[in-house]
Order: sequence, then structure tokens, then C-alpha cells
Amino acid sequence: MLAGGGSLGAAQIGMLRALLEHGIEADLIVGSSVGAINAAYFAGSPTLGGIGRLEAIWRDLKRSDILPLDWRGVLGLLRRSSHVVSSNSLRRLLNTHLPYRDLEDAPLPVHVVATDFLSGQPVVLSRGPAARAVMASSAIPGAFAPVEIDGRMLCDGAVASNTPVHAAVRHGARRLLVLPTGSVTGLPPPPASALANAIRAIGLLTQRQLAVECEHLTGQSECYVLPGACPVGMSPLDFSRTPELIERAYTSTCRWIEEGGMAHRNAAPARRARRRIAVAPIKARIGRPEPRLHGHFAVQPGP
Repeated sequence: MLAGGGSLGAAQIGMLRALLEHGIEADLIVGSSVGAINAAYFAGSPTLGGIGRLEAIWRDLKRSDILPLDWRGVLGLLRRSSHVVSSNSLRRLLNTHLPYRDLEDAPLPVHVVATDFLSGQPVVLSRGPAARAVMASSAIPGAFAPVEIDGRMLCDGAVASNTPVHAAVRHGARRLLVLPTGSVTGLPPPPASALANAIRAIGLLTQRQLAVECEHLTGQSECYVLPGACPVGMSPLDFSRTPELIERAYTSTCRWIEEGGMAHRNAAPARRARRRIAVAPIKARIGRPEPRLHGHFAVQPGP
């Protein structure tokens, strides 16, 4: 599951590259917030070549490409607007780079999670315009305006953060890989802006709920959590350290796999011991395209 976290979502690119190089492929992907952006693109080209192109997009990104904070936002507050950031930049980015139009056309099954802004219930989008679904899933309350889809006003999937785990299980996932961007706890100094504070608050919520959700999966699905790669103190609005994040995540994920990371999951100790034997072939497949170990990448919600 690819965790949310604004610009910290760049770490997921390094993680995905490492997984594919070790022969670990996805059967489906479930995305929310910045994870929905990565998930939607990855679903269009779930290969090392596709990851390379997504990495190039991330390396060129600036905050203004997604979060253009300017005088219009201030005017919006004065006029009692429902949001302070225009979604036009994100819409252009998605329309330019997504290699398919509708979610159901993606080569890899993809499900995008948003939240019903009125009821607070999770909404899983599996069909229809992909860019609009991703925009709804990424609509941080107060920052972006909610997005209307099928008569419902939808916002950031992180508000209903338990959804990606259970949505993946409902769609047949039996092996869940959690790709976090890093912990948001204990990061000095505190966020300086209102938007950064909103992202941090959502991150704290999803971190706590993820631990509970993984515990509840015991006996139903295997859940593996990759090591985070976020440097302490890095802001989720800082896009200047994208190359560092990608490489740190790639290195830590390779090490995690080669040291038997997939032996540690949300299971009883006896079952964990048996999994250590099964993980050995993963090491032997480095650099070889076949055979492949298939898994399910579910995207943990977040900003």
C-alpha cells in the first residue's frame, strides 16, 4: 500500500522500481491521495520502463505544478470559498501524462479511493474518467474543492483511511504490500503553513489507522510493510529533494527484500517462520525476469 504524504510520495517510485527488479509484480493496485496519482500512472504501464517515465515526471515536479499557492487563494478565503488551491494545475498534469482515459482501460486493475464529503463514507472508484477520480481522491479538504462524481461530492480518500486495505481484500488481494513515505511523527520543526499542517494531520490519522487495519487482517491476507525512507524534518511540500527520496527508498527496499523482509507480516510467529523459507527464492531472482512473485499493491491514503 503506497502511503500518502504530498511530495514524499516520490519515495514510492524507488520502492516500486526495487520491487519490479526483484520480480515482485502487482495483480491490482488501490490508490488514495498522492498514492492515487502514482497508482493511476503505474497501472497504465506496470513495468520498469513505466516506472522510469514516472520517475522522470517526479524529478521535474515543482510544488506549483500541484499546489499553486498564490493571491487567488487569499481572495478565496476572503470570499468564503470552499478551497484555497486551484485544481487546474493537477488536472493538466494528469491529462498530459496518464496513458489512458478511463480507469477500466488501465492494463493493471486500479481502484481509486475517495471519501463522500457529506456522509464520510469511503467511495471506491473503479470505472469512469481516471483523471477526475484521481483529482477527487487527492482533494485535501479546505485546500482543494470537492469533486462531484455520480452526484456525490468527493474529497481526499485519507478521511476514510481504512478503505484501501479492505477495498484491496474485497477485490481479491491476498498479499498486501505497504509502501510508506515515512513517519510524520516527531518531525522538527512543526509545519509552518496551514496546508502543511493539514497534510500532517491527515498523515497522523492514517498512520494510526493503518496499524489497526493490518492487525485486523490476521488470518485473511498477508500484509508486508516496507521500510520508510523519509529524512527527518522533510516537509511534504518540499519537491526539491525528490532524487534523494527516490534513491533512498530504492536502496532501503532492495535491502529489505534481500534480508527477508517479506518474512515479517501481520501473522502469528509460527506462520512468520514458515514464510522465511518461502522468501528465499526472491533473493535468487535478482536480475531475472521470470519466474515472478505476484502481490497486490494497495495504496494507503494520505495527502
